[in-house]
Amino acid sequence: MKKYWILAIIAYMLTACQESLEDRCARESKEYTKKNCPVKIDNNTTLDSLTFERETHTLHYYYKLTGFADQDGVLEKVDAVTVLKNELKNTTTLRVYKENKYRFAYTYRSEKDPSKIMLEVVFTDKDY
Repeated sequence: MKKYWILAIIAYMLTACQESLEDRCARESKEYTKKNCPVKIDNNTTLDSLTFERETHTLHYYYKLTGFADQDGVLEKVDAVTVLKNELKNTTTLRVYKENKYRFAYTYRSEKDPSKIMLEVVFTDKDY
C-alpha cells in the first residue's frame, strides 16, 4: 500500500511541474528575443523582438525595415499581408499555437523614422 502512495505522490509532482501553454509561450518568446534579436532576416528586414501578449494570446513580431523596403508603398507592391498569411499557414513550428487558436501580429517599422509603422497586421485562427 505504501508503494502506491509513493507512486501517486511522484505522479502528482510530475504533473504539477508542467508549465501551461501560456507560460511556455511567454518564456520561449523572451528567450528567443534575448538570444537572437536583433536578427537580420534579409538585406532590408530585421526582427527586433518577439513578445507574447497573454491577455489576447498573441505572438507579436516586431520588425525594422531598412534600405529599399523602408519606403512607402513597397510592402503593398509585394502584397506583404498575403505573403505573411501564407507563411503562417505553412509554418509547422507554430502548430501547437495554431491548434490553440493563438493570434499572430506583425509590426514593421521604418528605420529612418522608428515612430512610423509601415505595416501592422494581426492574423486569427480564421486566417490560417
